[in-house]
Amino acid sequence: MYFCKKIAVMELTLNIGFGQIVNLLGQLPANQIAKIKNEFTECDIAEKAKAEISDFRKFILSGPVMSEEQYSDFNQKRKHFNLWRTH
Repeated sequence: MYFCKKIAVMELTLNIGFGQIVNLLGQLPANQIAKIKNEFTECDIAEKAKAEISDFRKFILSGPVMSEEQYSDFNQKRKHFNLWRTH
């Protein structure tokens, strides 16, 4: 006879600040801090940073753009504003 154990999955979301996380980590013994530090390799950090930059790049590139007419109008108004500002 085989027994299967059901495993319940729970999700918990915490809204805590960076300082609080550092404070909590500081309370751990040195060997556990070393384990946590080893979990986050340079590769993992670089990969996450690259993904964040990529997401930001996508965000910027998906923004609104000016038409040629709008850009011309903008430049004309910029010239008038600069003339007004310098006189």
